[in-house]
Amino acid sequence: MPPSLPDNARGYEGFTGRVGRVFAESRPGWPVERRAKGPNVVVVLVDDLGYADIGPFGGEIATPALDALAAGGLRLTNYHTTPLCSPSRAALLTGLNPHRAGFAFPANSDPGYPAYSFQLPDNAPSLAESLRAAGYATFAVGKWHLTRDAASHDAADRSSWPLQRGFDRYFGSLEGLTNLHHPHRLVWDNSPYDGDFPEGYYLTDDLTDRATRMIDTLRANDPDKPFFLYFAHHAMHGPLGAKDSDLQRYRGRYAEGWDAIREQRFAKQLAEGLFPADTALPPRNSEPGKDVPPWDELSVAQQELFARYMEVYAASLDNVDQSVGRIVETLRKHGELDNTIIVFTSDNGATAEGGPEGTRSYFSQFVHVPGVPSTWERDVARELDLLGGPQTTIHYPRGWAQASNTPFRLYKFDTYAGGVRTPFIVHWPAGLDAGLRHQYVYVTDVTPTLLELAGVPRLDARHGVASADEDGVSAVPVLRDSAAESPHTSQYTETGGNRGYYADGWKIVTRHIPGKPYDDSEWELYHVATDPAETTNVAAEHPEKLAELAAAWESAAWNNAVFPLNDHGPANDLRRPADDRLEQPVTLYPGTPLLERYRSAQLVQFRDFVVEAGVDGGGHGVLFAHGDQGGGYVVYVEDGAAHLSYNAYGVVHRSGAVPLGSGVIRLSARALPDFQWSFVLDTGAGSAEVGPVAQLIGLAPFTGISVGADRGGPVDWDLHQRAGTFPYSGTLRHVRYEPGPQADYDPKLIARLWAEAERVYD
Repeated sequence: MPPSLPDNARGYEGFTGRVGRVFAESRPGWPVERRAKGPNVVVVLVDDLGYADIGPFGGEIATPALDALAAGGLRLTNYHTTPLCSPSRAALLTGLNPHRAGFAFPANSDPGYPAYSFQLPDNAPSLAESLRAAGYATFAVGKWHLTRDAASHDAADRSSWPLQRGFDRYFGSLEGLTNLHHPHRLVWDNSPYDGDFPEGYYLTDDLTDRATRMIDTLRANDPDKPFFLYFAHHAMHGPLGAKDSDLQRYRGRYAEGWDAIREQRFAKQLAEGLFPADTALPPRNSEPGKDVPPWDELSVAQQELFARYMEVYAASLDNVDQSVGRIVETLRKHGELDNTIIVFTSDNGATAEGGPEGTRSYFSQFVHVPGVPSTWERDVARELDLLGGPQTTIHYPRGWAQASNTPFRLYKFDTYAGGVRTPFIVHWPAGLDAGLRHQYVYVTDVTPTLLELAGVPRLDARHGVASADEDGVSAVPVLRDSAAESPHTSQYTETGGNRGYYADGWKIVTRHIPGKPYDDSEWELYHVATDPAETTNVAAEHPEKLAELAAAWESAAWNNAVFPLNDHGPANDLRRPADDRLEQPVTLYPGTPLLERYRSAQLVQFRDFVVEAGVDGGGHGVLFAHGDQGGGYVVYVEDGAAHLSYNAYGVVHRSGAVPLGSGVIRLSARALPDFQWSFVLDTGAGSAEVGPVAQLIGLAPFTGISVGADRGGPVDWDLHQRAGTFPYSGTLRHVRYEPGPQADYDPKLIARLWAEAERVYD
């Protein structure tokens, strides 16, 4: 405080000017404005993209924008990540190993241990927070998946939402996946986005529009403030979807099958120097539950169907490349392309979740619940020309995932190379020369590398809490010098019990079988410096090396909060007790935004439930809807009668017309054995039954509850075709959900009973 002020003066602390009683006796002082001088930073993260899918890494899919970035930039051929989405994103944005960052697994469970908190730690500043503190504008679009599902609703603590983790603006989905034609729930900054989706809507295009608009808006207001754009695509995660205009370019392209495509990609990889010339292509995956048949042994009908799946995948990726091209053109028109660091990569390898034959009923295929009968229908037949469009939820067979991961073995979720090696391009003409880099780089290295390139220090504290030590190391020496040794010499990994450890060209890895002990007999050993495709297990020849790396994994696991390991028992389905309130009855009123997916699911899944709609007078339209084309139910009034449409993962069951009676329309659901429901629609003047039908479980219904219209993806396509969202034209007083008893096969109920027994035993 200036000495001229009286002792009782307050409010002038830190003022750099001079203060008198009037302006004439004073001199102004202004705080120093933060002005960053570094390059722009753009990170494009694609979901479930295989190593070989894009042109610069061997693919035949048209990716001219990425081809140009690779030609003018660096390709990192030996970049590694985690085998699953949320852990990779947490590691990428914080520089911490995923378990230390709270993400041992995707944010769709909550067993109650530090590595499964599913929120970024308070002492882990994100890349966005460090850049924003230095004066960068920070934007995020697309998939987040760094918030536990039970904290994604609109009354939740938002501390792990994008704006609270360093981003000025955000548009996208907080969850791990969504429908590209009809997104289940989008968030704009900190609030749900209630906009309608016009005919022909496609999410990748919308995200690109938002991103380019953010850049243009920044430049309209500040000519030189650098920005960070985190563009996390929902593609290529299932359910796969593509625009018809993109699909047409790939009709017939994949008739030759996955074996031929895999061989062609590998030949291109060798020709471009991505691997040593003597690298061997492993045989088709043959592990039980992960095996791939020869293409030539498939029937003609299978070949036609499976080729169509890959056409959709290719068209969707083509559109991602178009998106990258639009970002590049936006930078070019502002004269900033050369001084923008652009990173392109994937969160993990391509996925085998489509199963051996693919699926046209994605959310049914995605059901992984103990006790589901072997007769569970995981694929609903649909016309070939509908695949990839808004009426289907599909995924390709794992034979194509094997081709996507060429030349590596296995898939997403596995700690083999197929799960953890992904393409990586970095383009910065003003700061980096073009070329190939073969040194080991890990996902935790992205944040320290980009901060060093931008000349920005990592925050040493966040909200007054000292920052946790980083696990990643800067790869700048490698980027600047092709002969530099990799500074990242060892790395553990663990996902769902699958373990791995890399050290100086050696790697141990497991393919854990649930229920088996976690011991050293699981380990395989590969010398990946000479065998990058992990074709030859040399554990028998080098038992001392295996023992050394196994001990190193054990030490690293304790050092990174990996324990306890998931033994796949009832504890896997435990949820924090405070979340039980999400199962309480709720009354929804017209105008309430779409209720978030997880909150909605707690009202109906694995249980009886009753829904009552209070109406006054005549009217027509949707009273309430829950779900979408992947599975759901809708109750509506049309032609003076009430109707129920129940979509069982693509198979639609309709009640027929029920005459209107009193002012209450009631839908009652009763949980039956073998994961089935029976429904009764009752108006007071009549009733109709539907069922038994397969319950909607797992991630279905994927779109949450809407009242007064079907505002999400349409449950009943025929109804959508003739009436659109079908807003209710009468007076809808409210819709009330009353959850009933849980079925005895509800995994949460089983987990609670187990936990209580353990508590009593202890």
